Amino acid sequence: MVIDFDKIGKNSILNFKGGEGELITRNFVDDDNKIMFSILKPGASTGYHLHDGNCEIIYIVEGEATFNYDGETEIVKAGKVHYCPNGHSHSMKNNTDKDMVYFAVVTALAR
Repeated sequence: MVIDFDKIGKNSILNFKGGEGELITRNFVDDDNKIMFSILKPGASTGYHLHDGNCEIIYIVEGEATFNYDGETEIVKAGKVHYCPNGHSHSMKNNTDKDMVYFAVVTALAR
């Protein structure tokens, strides 16, 4: 199966999960996964949230993100991955003056 993000409409979301600013995202969603290609605008953030029954893998394509992962700060630059396993919490922020582009997968755990 091929997922072509160029054929998926962009959604602009303000204050995602209680964060601040603009997230532009293209999402493929089925019963088992949410696959996203997204841009977090300069100064924008996602709200701090718990992964309960799923996990998230975020690959930074361009720029860098500052994560709050279980209360600890992590800076992840392009070419690196942030992983938030089931039962853990995180948020991310773009503290730069350039767009932060990322690819993410939220996987549902076996039911």
